[in-house]
Amino acid sequence: MHSLAAMRHQRGTVTAESALVLPLVAGFALVLVWVVSLGIAQVRTVDAARDAARGLARGDDERQAITLAQRTAPNGARVSIAKSGGSVTVSVSLQAQAPGWLLVPLPAVSLGSESTVEVEDDAATP
Repeated sequence: MHSLAAMRHQRGTVTAESALVLPLVAGFALVLVWVVSLGIAQVRTVDAARDAARGLARGDDERQAITLAQRTAPNGARVSIAKSGGSVTVSVSLQAQAPGWLLVPLPAVSLGSESTVEVEDDAATP
């Protein structure tokens, strides 16, 4: 059985340990939320490149394809189109910055995707 003096000595240890551990757990949770949001942004860049390339293959003009890609892509994404022979490649890229609420300077992360499709014969002729 513990003595009364030993119990008084240990009384504040749980509070002190919690005060040290809880900010670390909260910081880990915030970084985890950011990493998940990066995954979602990457999926959106893939979708944007695919949608724009599909539109170009059907015969949409470049302006329509870029508008479609920008609607799907995360804010701040850059869209570029390159044509080569009978194919077209749409690239969507994004420099993702860590949100300010993390309060920790983290490096920017480059996200991007490319989609290449063959242009349909009837879409290539005006």
